[in-house]
Amino acid sequence: MNEVTIRPMTIHDLDDVMKIEHESFSSPWKRSSFVNELMENPYAFYYVIEQNNQVFGYCGLWIVFDQAQITNIAILPEFRGKKYGDKLFSFALKKAREKGASFLTLEVRVSNIRAQNLYQKFGMQPVGLRKNYYQDNQEDAIVMWVKL
Repeated sequence: MNEVTIRPMTIHDLDDVMKIEHESFSSPWKRSSFVNELMENPYAFYYVIEQNNQVFGYCGLWIVFDQAQITNIAILPEFRGKKYGDKLFSFALKKAREKGASFLTLEVRVSNIRAQNLYQKFGMQPVGLRKNYYQDNQEDAIVMWVKL
C-alpha cells in the first residue's frame, strides 16, 4: 500500500506544505501566500504528492491564456533522489497541456544544477537570466522555457 498519488492541494494540506517549504527554500513563502493562491487566484493550480496519506511534495502552476508558469516545486529532503520530482513535474506539464497552455516557463537559481538537470530532461531550455532575482542573497535566476 505504498502507492504514490498526486492530487489537487487543499487548505488542509498547508501544515505539510509549510514544512516542505521551510525545509526546501531559504526564502520560504508565507502561509498566507498559499491561502491566497488556493482561495483567490483563478489562474493558480497547486498539487501535492503523497504516500500513505503523507504529503511529501508539492508543485504550483499558473496558467494565463496559453502561458503556464511553475511557481514552485519542492520535495522533502528525505524523499529526494527517488524520481518523485520527475513524477510531480511530469504531472504539472500534463495538467498545463490539458488546460490549454502552449508553453511553460519557470525560474531556477543559477546554483541549483540538480533542478536544472530535472527540467532539461523534460525539454526545458534556458532562454534568459534575471539578475539579482532571489531576495535572500540576490542570486540570479535562469529563465527556462519549453513548448508544450
